[in-house]
Amino acid sequence: MAKERMKKDIIIIGAGMAGLTAALYAGRMNLSVLVLENGLVGGQIANATGIENYPGLARVAGGDLIATVQQQAESFGAVVDEFDEIERVDLTQSPKIVETGEHIYETDVVIIATGMQRRKLPLPEAAKYENRGVHYCELCDGHSYDGKIIAVMGGGNAAVDAANFLTKYAKKLYLIHRSELRADVVSQKKLYANPKVKVLLETEVKALAGDGRIESVHLLDKSSGKEYDLAVDGIFVNIGVVPNTKLFAGQVNMNEAGRIIAGEDCRTNVPGVFAAGDVRTKEIRQLTTAAADGTTAALLAEKYINLLREQ
Repeated sequence: MAKERMKKDIIIIGAGMAGLTAALYAGRMNLSVLVLENGLVGGQIANATGIENYPGLARVAGGDLIATVQQQAESFGAVVDEFDEIERVDLTQSPKIVETGEHIYETDVVIIATGMQRRKLPLPEAAKYENRGVHYCELCDGHSYDGKIIAVMGGGNAAVDAANFLTKYAKKLYLIHRSELRADVVSQKKLYANPKVKVLLETEVKALAGDGRIESVHLLDKSSGKEYDLAVDGIFVNIGVVPNTKLFAGQVNMNEAGRIIAGEDCRTNVPGVFAAGDVRTKEIRQLTTAAADGTTAALLAEKYINLLREQ
């Protein structure tokens, strides 16, 4: 059966903070807006239990903040579709084409706000233990380790925040990182103050072991050269992220890391295509800068559409 063809002014790919903010602004300008998301609405921030650095809010759960922004966007007519996965895009045509499992969309503007996903543990046996002791989402799976020994791998804000969250379940928690911590000072102080926690710096995870499930991790203390086994019931991995840009390869310019090259105006090398949030090249990646990108992309997209209509 032929797919239904539909026309939209703007299609936003990704429903994180950048994408939803863009939808909010574009909807307010009476443009027809569709947000396509094949994963969790909100992206990584949806899992954050306590955000304390978003202006105007002393503390808010990531899921609650995202739900509010989604409601705002939808109140201005934007449509958020979580279930119709994108199969291909053609950004070179005019209008541009976004094909999903059920529809073929024509659109004047595409805003790419696909964010990034967590990097997998680079050990050959990691896949064998995934969801059997190896996890990548503390909010999703942390409750399964009530009263257990938990390890967290990583040294940035995501890892330290995950460790702080998991202390509510852990009998004992180890934070393992190969160098010094990069997380903000407040989060580090909270972690070090918890008597359940032991921080293992200059330490690498070399192997995993267990009969069907994780029972221990094999560690290397880089300072002393000593190797040893540490008994754990589970390990939560936060060792960086990979841009979700595979869908756009060869159509927009990217850097070696796979991020889309776009300046503070969020414009890519393709007219009518914008990149917003963590997916684009920039020095600072915060929730507030994602919202700023979404705002910028939507406002400049509206100018681009007006120019097309004038022509």
